[in-house]
Amino acid sequence: MPQWLRLCSTADLPAEGEAREIPLGERLFCAATVDGQLTVTDNECPHRGGPLGQGLIEQGRIICPWHAWAFDLRTGCALHNAKACIHLYPTRIEGGDVLIELA
Repeated sequence: MPQWLRLCSTADLPAEGEAREIPLGERLFCAATVDGQLTVTDNECPHRGGPLGQGLIEQGRIICPWHAWAFDLRTGCALHNAKACIHLYPTRIEGGDVLIELA
């Protein structure tokens, strides 16, 4: 059964056009804000495990800092291979908290 967990405070979210690593328990997530829309993904690039939260945002895509794989933040899919995707977590804001849904 899916559950909603507090990821962070809204004050801890990255600025517009930026990404940030956010810990939750023993895991790291990547949070990115593009056009006012928050996206939360796993922090690990599926290519070689690069830290997505340390990457750059360009044209609505997160760019892995290790090997420049680019993922569309609306779909989670890599630009060069639609089968290479990152998981996008459902999010919601309650009060000043950011919640993500984990299965």
